[in-house]
Amino acid sequence: MTDTDTPTHQSPDGGTGRRPGLRFRSGRPSLPAPDTPAAAPRPLGEIRLWPNDFTARLTAPLPGVAMLARMAREGALRPRAEALLDIPRIPFEPGDLPVADATTTAVTWAGHASWVIRIGGLTVLTDPVWSRKILGTPARITPVGVRWEDLPPVDAVVISHNHYDHLDAPTLKRLPRDTALFVPAGLARWCRRRGFTRVTELDWWEAAELTGPGGNTVRFDFVPAHHWSKRTLFDTCRSLWGGWVLTDRLDRRVYFAGDTGYGHWFERIGAHYPGIDLALLPIGAYDPRWMLGPVHTDPEEAVRAFRDLGASRMAPMHWGTFLLSAESPLEPRTRLHAAWRTAGLPADALWDLPVGGSRVLF
Repeated sequence: MTDTDTPTHQSPDGGTGRRPGLRFRSGRPSLPAPDTPAAAPRPLGEIRLWPNDFTARLTAPLPGVAMLARMAREGALRPRAEALLDIPRIPFEPGDLPVADATTTAVTWAGHASWVIRIGGLTVLTDPVWSRKILGTPARITPVGVRWEDLPPVDAVVISHNHYDHLDAPTLKRLPRDTALFVPAGLARWCRRRGFTRVTELDWWEAAELTGPGGNTVRFDFVPAHHWSKRTLFDTCRSLWGGWVLTDRLDRRVYFAGDTGYGHWFERIGAHYPGIDLALLPIGAYDPRWMLGPVHTDPEEAVRAFRDLGASRMAPMHWGTFLLSAESPLEPRTRLHAAWRTAGLPADALWDLPVGGSRVLF
């Protein structure tokens, strides 16, 4: 166990003023928050030194020779041709973005792991990928759900890790260079080399705050995930990976999981940040399980993660955009609804948005 396996910055109320104790969300009690201080926000744009790599943070071994040999032998990393006939059935319903002010919390799914989050008067993009194609995969099978020109001014971007389907250089190039970027430890240098001047990199369980044009502040907490990082042949695990918890001054919380397998982190995140109002959780790119199980949740695991978090609502993501694995394009959604019903969870707590769809939380 490393010194980051347990949250080190936390108050009895999770730093929010909420009353500590058991919380009953999604039909099960979740853990009370530990009695440790809340993380003081780090300075924005801080220049920091990090280890040469973060391999010690892995929760599963990296792919080895045996796995690569099996992958080459079986070759099942894309859906069967007949499954591609389902692509036109993927829900795609772009619409106007919700009207938002400093008291609004709303989300719009642009596709894959890209969301437009309106919170605390800020517009935040998660893992923005507006490109038609990324390295190593076929072109996207559904268009981006929000046209770039229809976006309001972007106040901040959060990045979960450096894989090409989550960190897209052509998309970031379209942003003003003074856009606030929140990135995992070890990734700021990549961003600064591309001219960005307001880059804040964080370790797990660390936070920073951004004040918007109206004077309202949103807190950005970086949290663990079961994943890894790699962008070139020579940078395996040289930067960290994780998810983000966004909290506004009214104590409204959105959790963006990024890319992750299933494991113990979800319950710890739920205890560390009680009262998550909406969890954005990945449900696709999981087949074959022998290869992708440690790093990508399948739909049933996503439902378990939702319950572990103690969240009020879930919106699925990471499906229906890029063909990254062998399951059919619609299978993640079908299995998610079946798992949701089996778990006896309320139907209105599952926000199954079409690509381009929006929901207003508050």
